[in-house]
Amino acid sequence: MSISIETPIHFTRAKAGRKKVAVGPEPEPQPAPPDAIPRVSRLMALAIHFDELIRKGTVRDYADLAKLGGVTRARITQIMNLLNLPPQIQEWLLFLPGTRSGRDVVSEREMRAFCDLQDWIEQPLRLETLFNTSSSLLV
Repeated sequence: MSISIETPIHFTRAKAGRKKVAVGPEPEPQPAPPDAIPRVSRLMALAIHFDELIRKGTVRDYADLAKLGGVTRARITQIMNLLNLPPQIQEWLLFLPGTRSGRDVVSEREMRAFCDLQDWIEQPLRLETLFNTSSSLLV
């Protein structure tokens, strides 16, 4: 006469990647975290929101925004300069794909050089060559 006991087991990872036997059913896999919204996309949205606050008269100027945000007026100016970009580039920044790990495709610092250009025709051309974007920015 033989007796057998059955129990579910699964393997987990211990320190240094070693496999470890765990008793019980395997836990449900965790859903993948959502892609992180690129920082420049969040700053572009913030610039649009700040512009709306100033237009409505909720805040008077950049100094008020800086005081409320706890940052310098220079930083507010850097963020607001994103509004100097043509609408198609602003839209492109707002809808950049998220990043799971590593560096964002475009940084706000890289975009500052484009904000200083006054020619809205030249901005998309330079952006296209620098970041290998499609010609959809030219439309």
